[in-house]
Amino acid sequence: MVSGPSLGERPSLDERDYVQGGATQRAVKILVVGHFAVGKTTFIGSISEIEPLFTEETMTRAAEAVDDLKGVRGKTTTTVAMDFGRLTISDRVVLYLFGTPGQMRFVQMWDDMARGALGALVLVDPERLADSFPVIDLIEQYGLDYAIAVNHFDGNPQRAEEALRKALDLLDDTPVVTCDARDEKSSAAALTTLVSYLLARAG
Repeated sequence: MVSGPSLGERPSLDERDYVQGGATQRAVKILVVGHFAVGKTTFIGSISEIEPLFTEETMTRAAEAVDDLKGVRGKTTTTVAMDFGRLTISDRVVLYLFGTPGQMRFVQMWDDMARGALGALVLVDPERLADSFPVIDLIEQYGLDYAIAVNHFDGNPQRAEEALRKALDLLDDTPVVTCDARDEKSSAAALTTLVSYLLARAG
């Protein structure tokens, strides 16, 4: 069960938020990845027990000419570096969440962000599955284990898991969960699925 302060009681971001006391705790670095406008910033914001670090900037007309806004409603900002949050899932395990930019023009930032990561949660929009292919390819190139979290947007129909697996060409043991990136409990359940999978893979 997820522990830590509720979202309404988030402490301010300071050095103590990055350095945990006690030798029994294990810090685990997790990437939260996905294509442009899939909900990564919203996901980290919904679940982080500290005030999240965001690097969002207002989209300009120049960016609109580069970024595909088809199927995206009300998108006015975009992550230009990374998002960061923290979630304590037990007395022994603390997750440090790093959200990557969704646009491929920022892919050079992934090298540093992927270093030391235990795995990745790949957010997917079921109406834009093809946009997830480059992201999954990158995660596999880095050799990271991952789980798929299908971010269910308002009004979008539910997709059968088998159809999603086939469309994304996933291995049989790759976890696939449905989540709502705006909801704390839903986001926590997706991360719990990923961590359980990573621990099982680690033996």
